[in-house]
Amino acid sequence: MEIKQVAQLIAQTLNDKQAEDIVVLDVEGIVNYASYFIIASGRTERHVCALANHIERSMKVYMGRPLSSEGTENGLWVLLDYGDILVHLFRREERDFYDLEGLWQDAPRVEVDFDHPAPIPAASSED
Repeated sequence: MEIKQVAQLIAQTLNDKQAEDIVVLDVEGIVNYASYFIIASGRTERHVCALANHIERSMKVYMGRPLSSEGTENGLWVLLDYGDILVHLFRREERDFYDLEGLWQDAPRVEVDFDHPAPIPAASSED
């Protein structure tokens, strides 16, 4: 599976768990450390952490474990680093404050078809 397809799959996975305002930015050629940023919001700190946990379990098949993760202890801003894909999960207030979409406004947005999601393999119970 191509990295763009994995980014779209992550976005669809977030949508399935009621993440809000999901955006996929193509930052390849703009930064030298990633190809895609995925930005989404959760309603509460607990929801943000649940979204991060779901992504980690669901994407293990495609990406393995993230290279690193930050912010899961408080759920205000969680960063999952998958190398070519960085997933930023925010509580709404933090997302508005840091305004990553504004910071990376030159990055093209990647279309994601939320009406026809790709099948996601069942997460294994092994962690």
